[in-house]
Amino acid sequence: MTGIWPGDTKCVVMLSFDLDGVSGLLYRTPEAAHLPSQLSRAEFGTSVGVFRIMDLLDRYDIKASFFVPGYIAERNEDTVKDIVSRGHEVGHHGYMHEPPATLGAEREAEVLDQGIEILEGITGRRPLGYRSPSWELSEHSLEFMAERNFVYDSSLMGHDAPYFVETPKGRLVELPIDWANDDAHFYAFNRGAGAMNTPGDVYTAWEWEFDGAYQYGSAFSLTMHPQHTGRLAKMIVLERLIQHIRSHTNVEFMRCIDVAQRWTPEGMR
Repeated sequence: MTGIWPGDTKCVVMLSFDLDGVSGLLYRTPEAAHLPSQLSRAEFGTSVGVFRIMDLLDRYDIKASFFVPGYIAERNEDTVKDIVSRGHEVGHHGYMHEPPATLGAEREAEVLDQGIEILEGITGRRPLGYRSPSWELSEHSLEFMAERNFVYDSSLMGHDAPYFVETPKGRLVELPIDWANDDAHFYAFNRGAGAMNTPGDVYTAWEWEFDGAYQYGSAFSLTMHPQHTGRLAKMIVLERLIQHIRSHTNVEFMRCIDVAQRWTPEGMR
């Protein structure tokens, strides 16, 4: 073993998708329930984008991680079951895409338990990974996760490779994220509040991010949303990026849970 990965592996790639659907929109802006155009843009992710993405992953035999709010899981049970049947991981992503930092401790714990119950009821498997909506943990979040036997969190930005976080209730593996590797701020558009990047710009940015991870022998973790990356030109970005990654030797695609369960203080074994 050289570096932090086992055997000859030089870089591990984790592709992850936050299947938010309309949850975040309705939580932030309840009046959007009466705005069909806004709703339809978010609904695209659950009605079209997620299936395009899973079909692409199937073609390249890549297993990924999907983080699903409980509200969306309840309304798309067959889709969640399809995600699992194709070998992907389903992780916890709140109930209504509520950032924990906006909740009191009691309500945060309730939302965590509610999401666990919903996902386990649909998939038959207790979720072992958590990603905070909007990446806004509270001071209680990590302890609450450890208390409920989550294996990992994916909401912090303290490294570009997995690391451990300690809580009064035990240790968690942290699979760090970064805004540079998130599609939403590149592709999302809000009227009067900024514009979108071109697909070419995003491809170039992510190609450089992967090349950096490969050069340094670290991890390359992408956070994508089916309502954004599931669109036509954005799917080409993802496929070309997969092809670019595959052109490198000693790279392994893994689900988040597989990395977390194998992580040790000295790296993966």
